Amino acid sequence: MLAVHELEVEPGGELLITGSSGVGKSTLLHLIAGLLDADAGSVAVAGRDIQALHGPARDALRGRQIGMIFQTFHLLPGMSAIENVELALLFGTMPPAEHRARALELLEKLGITHPRRPVEKLSVGQQQRVAIARAVACRPALVLADEPTASLDPQNTEQAMELMQSACREVNAALVCVSHDVSISPRFARRVTMGDLARGVGAGVGVGVPTHAGGASSR
Repeated sequence: MLAVHELEVEPGGELLITGSSGVGKSTLLHLIAGLLDADAGSVAVAGRDIQALHGPARDALRGRQIGMIFQTFHLLPGMSAIENVELALLFGTMPPAEHRARALELLEKLGITHPRRPVEKLSVGQQQRVAIARAVACRPALVLADEPTASLDPQNTEQAMELMQSACREVNAALVCVSHDVSISPRFARRVTMGDLARGVGAGVGVGVPTHAGGASSR
């Protein structure tokens, strides 16, 4: 069972959650994103309880307000870098005529020099950059990163973290990152463990924050 007493992250804030494998880090992110249903409590993103929404309404909130960066990236093979980012923009509110320019802008900022190359022909580090661009494309309120450096060597890890944090700050998105990689800890002013969250220690900050997971549990 996963139980989180309280978790709050302010706009533009950054939080690192650490813990060993199997303690529920990915489950927590899936609860926040509405990919799993909580047995109790609430999960509010940008002022809306995602757990109270169902079907297309939940999907719409997730697509517009939550960006996700996965351990294995989950880019669509056979499609170019720019097409992967454009697909994310379909869930936002930006007019379709502006999608190509937005995707190219993001990929250029993140150092992708061949945006029309199929993603499977990009290096692992470049694929990570495309994943970051996709996550922030719709200017979400929240970005969730699940072991984002697990597939990277130390040099690419440092670069990827800098790019991810910078991209989130640019759109003022809250960043919640879960990882067992202790090398990235110094990059975060706020750090908690899964044990801290279960005990309700050090999780909350301030008032009036838009993103929180309170009393969420999954069996």
